[in-house]
Amino acid sequence: MHRGKRFWFSFITLVVLIGVVAYLRQSNYAPAVELRQTIQKVVYKTVIVPTPTPYPYENLTIPYLRKQTYASSLENLQQIDQNDSYTSYLASYQSDGLKINSLLTVPTGTPPDDGWPAIVFVHGYIPPKEYTTLSRYVDYVDYLARNGFVVFKIDLRGNGDSQGQPAGAYYSAGYVIDTLNAYAALQSAHIASPSAAPTQVSVIPFTSPTQTPQQLVNVNPNKIGLWGHSMAGNIVMRAWAIKPEIPAVVIWSGAGYTYEDLMKYKLNDPSFQPSPDATNSANFKLRGQLQKLYGKPDLNNHFWHDMAPVSFLSDLKGAIQVDQAQDDNVVNIGYNRDLIKLFDKTSVPHEMNEYPTGGHNIDGPSFDQAMQNTVDFYKKYLE
Repeated sequence: MHRGKRFWFSFITLVVLIGVVAYLRQSNYAPAVELRQTIQKVVYKTVIVPTPTPYPYENLTIPYLRKQTYASSLENLQQIDQNDSYTSYLASYQSDGLKINSLLTVPTGTPPDDGWPAIVFVHGYIPPKEYTTLSRYVDYVDYLARNGFVVFKIDLRGNGDSQGQPAGAYYSAGYVIDTLNAYAALQSAHIASPSAAPTQVSVIPFTSPTQTPQQLVNVNPNKIGLWGHSMAGNIVMRAWAIKPEIPAVVIWSGAGYTYEDLMKYKLNDPSFQPSPDATNSANFKLRGQLQKLYGKPDLNNHFWHDMAPVSFLSDLKGAIQVDQAQDDNVVNIGYNRDLIKLFDKTSVPHEMNEYPTGGHNIDGPSFDQAMQNTVDFYKKYLE
């Protein structure tokens, strides 16, 4: 039965039952009393008792993920490069019992008294078997690092040499969990005072004997932002909805905020299509299972409402910047224009920068302007 017809059928039935109960209240005839009590139980279960939990795939929803604990620490720092502006390390952290690899850059010089501002940098879709830590987003990380930010570019589970299976974005929680555990790992790399107990950070090789490892990283736990590209737009928006106190979020060419928008605009992206090599076939199959259970995305449906980060905009404490090129042929710019319209109805600080050229990666002549806009935004909300 169509959802609308089911609603009206249930509503009319409920009204009739309530009317029958009201009529039977006038009678003390035993069968009438028994019938009245039975109907009252039905009405109670229909109207008062909430939807039972857990329900199928509740673990994907934002209310469920808000109840979970995210705790991790930086591990196995291995210095790989150094220049006048920053030092680069390969590093790792734990997420869901998986070792997640990363590239960590730390600015040169003395950190602020309360620690460096930092950014968890979340990559977009790249075939997981082709992804490598050091060959992607090099210019992006360099630009942010040279402007005084610790940058933690994480290799999502199953990508490159990170453990686990690729979770896929949009219809899985795995990448969101990896992002929140990365956030927790950065928060752990903080020294409250010179006499504070050291955090569990190891450095291989350790080339600064006058500094402890935690002093070398020393992140301000209250000044950590998120950056996400393409599918990571969905990932960081969901992470922000789960942890509303995150102070600054930047999305480049993102998609999938209401889930209804995925049906409206589609994606010219392998992350949204079934693939012969099965790298995202499980995620594609799950999408079908969810729609079979709950129908197509609809914010009036309790499941899709709880999946969509836009359902929780009023909770957000930080600010957001969205950047996209008008000639992006992978993600329709309508995704982000629609998102900004939703933010217009809130008190959350927000802005959108559009560039005439640059494609999906905002490269070419638009790159420097987009990066500078991003840096200015982070300096405003993280410093």
